[in-house]
Amino acid sequence: MRRSEAIAAESVACLNSALTRLRDIWEEIGIPEDQRLQRTDAVKRHVNILLTRMIEEEESLKDRLLKSIDVCRQELLTLCEELQLPPFDEDDDSTILQLEKDLRTRVEVMLKQKKERMQELKLLKQRDQDLCDILCTPPYYVDGHRVPSLDELDQFRRHLTALSAEKDLREAEFVKTKKRIILCMQELDRLPDTSFERDVVCEEEEAFCLSKENLEALHQLLFQLEEQIRQNKSLCEELRTKIVELWERLQVPAEEREAFAVNMTGSKGKTIKALQDEVDRLQELKLQNIKSVIEVIRTELSTYWDKCFYGNEQRQAFAPFYDEDYSEDLLSLHDAEIDRIKQYYEAHKEMFEGVQKWEENWRLFLEFDKKATDPNRFTNRGGNLLKEEKQRAKLQKMLPKLEEELRVRIAAWEEEQGQEFLMNGQKFMDYVGEQWNQLSLDKEREKQERLMKKSRQLEEEMYYGSAPKTPNKRRVLRPTTPGKMRKPGLPIRTPTRTFKTPQARTLEKNKENMSQINGTAVSGGCHLTNHVQRNFSVNSVASTYSEFARDSAHTDSTFICSSENFQKLQDLALTLEF
Repeated sequence: MRRSEAIAAESVACLNSALTRLRDIWEEIGIPEDQRLQRTDAVKRHVNILLTRMIEEEESLKDRLLKSIDVCRQELLTLCEELQLPPFDEDDDSTILQLEKDLRTRVEVMLKQKKERMQELKLLKQRDQDLCDILCTPPYYVDGHRVPSLDELDQFRRHLTALSAEKDLREAEFVKTKKRIILCMQELDRLPDTSFERDVVCEEEEAFCLSKENLEALHQLLFQLEEQIRQNKSLCEELRTKIVELWERLQVPAEEREAFAVNMTGSKGKTIKALQDEVDRLQELKLQNIKSVIEVIRTELSTYWDKCFYGNEQRQAFAPFYDEDYSEDLLSLHDAEIDRIKQYYEAHKEMFEGVQKWEENWRLFLEFDKKATDPNRFTNRGGNLLKEEKQRAKLQKMLPKLEEELRVRIAAWEEEQGQEFLMNGQKFMDYVGEQWNQLSLDKEREKQERLMKKSRQLEEEMYYGSAPKTPNKRRVLRPTTPGKMRKPGLPIRTPTRTFKTPQARTLEKNKENMSQINGTAVSGGCHLTNHVQRNFSVNSVASTYSEFARDSAHTDSTFICSSENFQKLQDLALTLEF
């Protein structure tokens, strides 16, 4: 039995006991039966009223609980929808009171969650608004009349994190750009003259709106300032170049140049003004010294013509160069021409430098080639002969490669420019071929000259006898021994060779030839004119001496590395001559 049932049984027992006691009291008093009935009925009514009231109160409590349950259920349903949570599962075995308590508690928890989410949403929206005011961007859209879900709050937080990072980047970019703008304005001696420039330079950094448009305008302002600085620097360089050029042309003293040196650096406004004033002054001075200036320009023109390998026709095409009527118009023509030729040279500088390199190597090659035919080269000491031969061989290999490289580059240049590349009035490859042909002709001419010289020398020796020649032997230091030492007082004896004149029979054999040449018989001493001797040399000797001359030339071109081999070569030549 439940305790409540036991208490109820006790209540019934108490009521019965109370009614029994009341009847005993009424019996003792002697109350009549009809009055007892009345009194018993009164007790019944009181007890009934009391129990009815109690029942009514309990029924009211039950109704309130049921109503609360309905209200809580409705609230839970609404809160679950707002908070995007699953519905609340009720316990079927719960009593009304327990169910009401559970529902009410769940409602309180969900109301607290709703309040917290709304408060966080409010804070996030406030922070978002602050960032949007700084970055000038539209706020993040969130329905403020609806409870945000956990995912929506998380997305909002991530958005604010990214927005805050963007704000930091834009602030750093703004501060950096602002510093550069201030430096540029200082360089240009310029003050901010627009409202935007004043907002950038003069206002606090926190007050500047970091919108994309403002940052683009900021970069545009910086670009304009830097472009202005570049233009100023370029203008200053042009003015300085012009000043130096005019100084050279006008031969301005060094004292004046040093006095103006303070303005030869920098690009501020006052510097530009000073440079422009100096240019104007020099221009006026130039007009006062037109003749000397034109002569200086002509010298410079000649230098650039040489650099561009202009031929005579190209140089004569500029007729004012030869005009002696000095005037401002003539000066203007020379200024225009020197500017044109400078631009032309700078535009094709790489090409001209390549040709100049070939020209220098060609001259060096000719110099080494000339030294290779010099008999005195064998007297050089210190290994110079070997070094020169190596350099000559290197140049001989390098020149064709350089010529081929220039040929390809010049062909591309001619196709691009639509004109021929001339070097001293000729096509480059024609000029190169002519140089090689000229070298071959010079070598052939030198060879013929050597042959003629040897022929004339042999002819003279055949008729008049050869002059004694003592080979130039190098002195060799030998150890002195007592048996080979010269005794004092005795003269030094030098070995000599006896050279005999041609025998009479040799002359007899040649009389017939000589008589045919002169038209008379030759007798006695041989007194021949130079003309006869030259004819005799060509007709009588060249056929036999050509082989000797060819062998001698081949011997001369042989590389001899020691003095001993050179001495042997001289002895061989003397033997052939004799």
